[in-house]
Amino acid sequence: MKFTIEAICTGTARPFNGAEASAIVKRPRKGVVQLLDEGFATDAQADRRVHGGSEKAVHLYPLDHHAVWRSELEDQAALALLDEPGAFGSNLSVAGVTEDDVHIGDRFRLGGAVIELNQPRQPCWKVDHRFGVKGMTARIVETGRSGWYFRVLETGDVEAGDTLERIEVGHVAWSAARVFTALIRGKATKAELEELAELPRLSPQIQAKAIKKLDQKLG
Repeated sequence: MKFTIEAICTGTARPFNGAEASAIVKRPRKGVVQLLDEGFATDAQADRRVHGGSEKAVHLYPLDHHAVWRSELEDQAALALLDEPGAFGSNLSVAGVTEDDVHIGDRFRLGGAVIELNQPRQPCWKVDHRFGVKGMTARIVETGRSGWYFRVLETGDVEAGDTLERIEVGHVAWSAARVFTALIRGKATKAELEELAELPRLSPQIQAKAIKKLDQKLG
């Protein structure tokens, strides 16, 4: 599994929805960008309680989904945003791969770095506000078009045109799509929650979510 990186996008925190700040607006970078333990150099997150950090170092939102959104949206301003590779706040723009194709624990060589997929992305209200279309976040939950996060195993230099190549397959039973359905859409069985609670390479925060849901099922 090998793909070309069409763009590397980073952003800075700026006013968003009035007084609140956000770095969801990501722009393509030219030249070499250094990938550090907590993400690409100069990429910012306004609310570090829920964004960024080593477990959400790199976000990939499949470019394939942009085409699907074009068939669903009518607002011209929203459609124009889909031409931007970082429209959903993603760092990596890649075509030809979706949540069904990758698994928790998959490891990839990204330019001079090595990264590991550790969780699907849980969308928030900022997607609706970014596009100016109510219901987009709910639609992401409904369809599973979420994208995913990587942790960084080896830092290194990366630039657009480099290759994202899978060098190790993780938990083949747990695609990013299946984890999203189980935990974000809330469709997990008791057995699935038990497995996710102890799944190696899964983000600790997502493991904790599985444990909480399991406790709720057990009463």
